[in-house]
Amino acid sequence: MLDALRAAGGRVVARADLARAAGLEGLSERRVDGVLVTLRRQLPGGSLVTVRGRGWMLVEHAPDTAEQRS
Repeated sequence: MLDALRAAGGRVVARADLARAAGLEGLSERRVDGVLVTLRRQLPGGSLVTVRGRGWMLVEHAPDTAEQRS
């Protein structure tokens, strides 16, 4: 599912497309939601964005400039 979000390049990906990418087709739609909750916990805050009524998108954050200076 993470690969599908990365491949979208910042575009919104619908639940059905995420289910297909993760091999979860035919299962409950809520199964996709469960996987997304797990991803959200593992990714930096704000990386996985819910677009109400459309799907989700991955926002890649640039490294913090303070970290680059250390």
